[in-house]
Amino acid sequence: MSSGRPFSEMRVVATLALLYVFRMLGLFMVFPVMMIFGARYEGATPFLLGLALGGYGLTQAIFQVPLGLLSDIWGRKPVIYLGLAIFLLGSVVAALTDSIWGLVIGRALQGAGAIASAVMALVGDLTSEQNRTRAMAVIGASIGMSFSVAMVLGPMLAAVGGLSSIFWVSTCLSLVGMAILYLLVPDPPRDGRQGSDGLAVPALLTGAMRNFDLLRLNFGVFALHFALTAMFVAVPLVFDDAGIEAQKHWHYYLPVMMIAFVLMLPFMYIAERKRKIKMVFVGAVALLVAAEGFLACAHSIGFWLVGLLVFFTGFNLLEATLPSLVSKLAPAGNKGTAMGVYSTCQFLGAASGGIVGGFCYQHWGFDSVLMAALVVNLIWLGVASGMRAPRYLTSVCVPLDRELELRQIQTGVPGVVEALWVKEQALLYLKVDDRLFQKAQLNAFLQEMGAH
Repeated sequence: MSSGRPFSEMRVVATLALLYVFRMLGLFMVFPVMMIFGARYEGATPFLLGLALGGYGLTQAIFQVPLGLLSDIWGRKPVIYLGLAIFLLGSVVAALTDSIWGLVIGRALQGAGAIASAVMALVGDLTSEQNRTRAMAVIGASIGMSFSVAMVLGPMLAAVGGLSSIFWVSTCLSLVGMAILYLLVPDPPRDGRQGSDGLAVPALLTGAMRNFDLLRLNFGVFALHFALTAMFVAVPLVFDDAGIEAQKHWHYYLPVMMIAFVLMLPFMYIAERKRKIKMVFVGAVALLVAAEGFLACAHSIGFWLVGLLVFFTGFNLLEATLPSLVSKLAPAGNKGTAMGVYSTCQFLGAASGGIVGGFCYQHWGFDSVLMAALVVNLIWLGVASGMRAPRYLTSVCVPLDRELELRQIQTGVPGVVEALWVKEQALLYLKVDDRLFQKAQLNAFLQEMGAH
């Protein structure tokens, strides 16, 4: 699609979110069924099934940042096509295999098609600064939606044709994603300065990985997705032991997740509107810990459903607040870079949860899986309790061809709290207090300094 035509920014974002949904569906649909249907594969053990369940996260973590940086060289869309093609190959490998190792390799290839960074970069290229936060929120919401849909579709498809049917559907979704990218997504502008605070900057990676506030959040998202993947080593087996047919598992997942989503909303309002995000965040981690402790002691399906409701209420709340905290605590100009490191930790958590969960189940039984998740999240609760409450600042990005004394900007323009100039992009990044900042004053200051 040519970039010469005018396009609606939010329509493009909705299209990219749909592309994201299709890919994440292919990754998530096996979660509720892998431990049951995967046991039929030659050579299957609980450990290898856990590896197949979470292994996509390891390759996704390895390739996400490199493919994101490669998109700066080759272009966003070519890298996204490449990622979708690798994902398609992995889906075909997994669909055709009858051995557990073929399943592991297929899932690893699915994860290697890591398009998250390139898609987020494309969102940054195709949206203005004022729409970017909303755009990122739409993409984030699409991931949550795809997970809920996957909990329904996965058991239904597996009941009809086993795991291979899920992977064939994933293959088709990859092809549809390529068509969407070709037909509906415009090419990004060729102006190299279109980048924004939403994009990763290679020179800032070291700083992002050393920032103590961000390290707390990176460990948090690791722990959160460790717990999620470990949970799906355990939950399908609990349902199966209770005599619930696999094709009916979604009857339990869907209402639990819908109610959990509704229960989350008041807390999100308190976190953002009442500016109590630290209190809500630490409370949600405590909720996760309480749910895992309760589930470790539960001995009936009714108690398990209550525990899962508490777990997914906390999970949804944390999944929504963690990216918001990264955005608030990342220094000026570091948001995209910080999100790249954050996402890598998320995928490493998913991989570790599957691998450790499968290992624990194979060697020490079912309860050990929950105890492993409980220990990790207890550590997180201690780490999260010491975090500082974030300031509510807004990101601003303006073109600037030459470096200025950043301290002059902070003292000369009311409301500017942080400033960073990135030479490679010729862009000035600011974090500002909306109650004091006015764009006209910034423009006047830059003109006075002969820089605008």
